[in-house]
Amino acid sequence: MVAEAEDSEDESYAIDCPVLVTERLVMRAPHEGDIAQLAELADNRHVAEMLARMPHPYGEAEARAFLAMAKSRRAGIAYALTLAGTDTFVGCAGLNTTDRGLELGYWIGEPYWKKGYATEAAHALVDLAFQRTSIQVLHASTRVINPASRRVIHKCGFQYAGQGMLNSIVAGQVPVERYRLDRKTWTSLRNWVHF
Repeated sequence: MVAEAEDSEDESYAIDCPVLVTERLVMRAPHEGDIAQLAELADNRHVAEMLARMPHPYGEAEARAFLAMAKSRRAGIAYALTLAGTDTFVGCAGLNTTDRGLELGYWIGEPYWKKGYATEAAHALVDLAFQRTSIQVLHASTRVINPASRRVIHKCGFQYAGQGMLNSIVAGQVPVERYRLDRKTWTSLRNWVHF
């Protein structure tokens, strides 16, 4: 999943960062204890190429910069995704303010791909966005070459809204598909039927 680079300072998107507990995940603010696992999982070109703002290589300095940005919550909220019971770090997800509005973003470390963690985290953040803000539309986008992210977006009920270009730190200018989920559709999907 990609997140746009431009930020918006619209206060209507302001959300606190409560701990979210799903069936298998504990989603919480990232902290100092995550740095080693964050750096290990994020130092993967396959992950970075799918995102706008993740550099590669990715080490401790980049992890510390991410933690500082997450604490500031200037451009939204960021969550560490950890396995319930073990606190094993598996990736990150968040809600970012962009020029188009609030946007869902996520990434999962490669050892944890194909286990449904991105969908589980995305469902929790979609609910949080609509429950804690007055937004009428939530946005998401994905690289056109990322079918796994597209599946997550579809499972959350997002509808295709067109294509665009994105400037990725690692991959340069890349085409993306844009999606949107309106409040009415979210309300009808609240029980999150598993596809």
